[in-house]
Amino acid sequence: MECLKKEKGILIAAHRGVAGGNIPCNTLPAFEAALRQGADILETDIACSGSGDLLAFHPGKEKQHLGVNVHLEQMTLEEISALRYINVDLDPTDYGILTLDAFLETFKNRCLINLDHGWEDMKGTIEAVRRHGMEDQILLKTPAKEKYWAIIEELAPDMMFMPIIKEEDNVTELLESRNINYVGAELVFAKDDSYLVSEEYIQSHKAQGRLLWCNPLVYYYKSQLTGGHNDDIAVSGDPEYGWGWLMDKGFDILQTDWIMPLRHFADSRGK
Repeated sequence: MECLKKEKGILIAAHRGVAGGNIPCNTLPAFEAALRQGADILETDIACSGSGDLLAFHPGKEKQHLGVNVHLEQMTLEEISALRYINVDLDPTDYGILTLDAFLETFKNRCLINLDHGWEDMKGTIEAVRRHGMEDQILLKTPAKEKYWAIIEELAPDMMFMPIIKEEDNVTELLESRNINYVGAELVFAKDDSYLVSEEYIQSHKAQGRLLWCNPLVYYYKSQLTGGHNDDIAVSGDPEYGWGWLMDKGFDILQTDWIMPLRHFADSRGK
């Protein structure tokens, strides 16, 4: 991962691919579009079916993305295969839900991959990665909980790992003492003066060769992930405040819904 950083500068993570028009998120065309627009990392979510299958789908988003009140964890894979995503006009598309196996095999040897919500079935996620021989491509992330780290330490000490750190860092010292490949951290902060974006804290990670991930994407405008420096501001006229501030702070990976504009902006800054 560090080699790629040195080669490309800022790394761009595509949040569920590139969705828009008739192409929903977490579908093959969304991921292909993201790579064509310059993404370095594909981020996808993992949900579980009732029959134990892993799916490239955000848990709990069935109504928003499928337009029906269903719960995938209560359905078999056969039942799920009949479901179709809806587009931005809430009309049905011909795109079904990807299995994690299908997603992994499609993007093997093509890019880095972040498996978000892999903690829904940590053991199954790790087994799927090994089944496809993709250990060097995968970036695992989890909330700051011991139960997830124990599984990673036992089953995947070789895979790249980032904890999700929100406002306070109570995990780095613990992780440094464990047999975990601690390559970086996802930082979530609500205000510009958060300790997580202080020079002291940023440099403490840099000194250990770790990469720092942030999320300028906007889930919900009342819940800031990057202190107000976000995609909405960047694409509506102020990319320096939206993205440049984060780059200047020292973030190495920006997860976005706007791949091409961010790639153009990063390139214009020599990043």
